[in-house]
Amino acid sequence: MLAQRKTGFFNKFYLVEIIKGLMITMRNMLFAKRATIQFPEERRDYSEKFRGQHYIKSVNGVENCTACMLCPTVCPAECIHIVAGEREDKEKYPIKFEIDSLRCCFCGMCEEACPKDAIKLSNIYEMSQQNRTVYEKEFLLEQRGNK
Repeated sequence: MLAQRKTGFFNKFYLVEIIKGLMITMRNMLFAKRATIQFPEERRDYSEKFRGQHYIKSVNGVENCTACMLCPTVCPAECIHIVAGEREDKEKYPIKFEIDSLRCCFCGMCEEACPKDAIKLSNIYEMSQQNRTVYEKEFLLEQRGNK
């Protein structure tokens, strides 16, 4: 046999429960610590291991990349495209170096595979754009980040 609860006038319309819920909401609204970050003014701090926007390290304006094709080979997303060329001193260099940022999964395998430490992932996380972005060599040569 089930026990029957007596329901009063206030319990019948859930008035007490509504007032309790409003009190909890007001207490959290007025006195609790806010979890929201006001983005343009406040920036979130990420760890040093964070992988963001790509860049190519260069020394005296000459890129370290020797177009060895290891980074496009190990890239699981196949977002890196390199066209190799040769300098006068018989050293290879990338004529065309492109990274499709929409396909990239920011795994860091290209950074680990590079024998010359040429390609790096910075700590820049603001990469939103309206159109599909393919980073070209000139853009990647600009030194950004502090990694």
